[in-house]
Amino acid sequence: MTSSVKNKAARSQTVNLDTLTLWITGASSGLGEALAIEFAKHGATLILSGRNSEKLEAVKQKCNDSHKHFTVAFDILDDEQTIQAYRQVKTYLTDNDLKIDWLINNAGVSQRSLIMETSEQVERQLMEINYFSQTKLSRLVLPEMIAQGGGKIVMVSSVAGLLGTQYRGAYGAAKAAIHMWANSLRAELSNKNIEVATIFPGFVNTNVSINALVGDGTTQGTMDEATGKGLSAEAFAKQVVQALVAGEEYIIVAGQKEKLATFINRLSPTHLYKIIRKVKVK
Repeated sequence: MTSSVKNKAARSQTVNLDTLTLWITGASSGLGEALAIEFAKHGATLILSGRNSEKLEAVKQKCNDSHKHFTVAFDILDDEQTIQAYRQVKTYLTDNDLKIDWLINNAGVSQRSLIMETSEQVERQLMEINYFSQTKLSRLVLPEMIAQGGGKIVMVSSVAGLLGTQYRGAYGAAKAAIHMWANSLRAELSNKNIEVATIFPGFVNTNVSINALVGDGTTQGTMDEATGKGLSAEAFAKQVVQALVAGEEYIIVAGQKEKLATFINRLSPTHLYKIIRKVKVK
């Protein structure tokens, strides 16, 4: 057995979610909500954040042992709100003799517009939400994780961050950037007992396409056919929790077509893009 396999096996045997506190961003709906509910089933203590306090409280009530979870509503794009939210979380953790064991950077928004129809302002907005806000919060949390002797940073990227497709130019670029940032972080902090995992969702049946930004910055407002036929959020969450507990670092959770596309991309990117040009999945 190789050393990497041994390390993963050891982690899968020792990780008990009922001893961990997890901070999940973008937890008020979609993937974040599903992850919160699934982690709570396994006994984890949760910090749930998003912009809407009422929705966060509703998610909290769906979680097992709802009394032990904490919600903090803030706009992750606002630096001052983010810093204040971090201070609130630290106070709560100190008062309850807890620490942040895992940070799950899930907040984000998708895109459904062609590059030539998308303003630079919207592209910057997509990068701010899907990249800079995630790295910013991670940098706030990491010093505490290092001081306490370890932790896990989880980035939610996308299959779109592995494959360039139509209608997702800036979104795919941001998700690719977060993937590369996570790779660098993993290498830099490996001697600090900081684990880094990246999740690559494919099509999951949530409101992601309804809330996706179009070229002028408004939302699409409709469900894509591919998204509507995607994995359920519950199935996604089960696979993610299982993979993270097992110590996996590179986690693709998607349907067979998306998995096949990532496989073809590794073998022959040129062949894959000939297929993508013809398919034009929105």
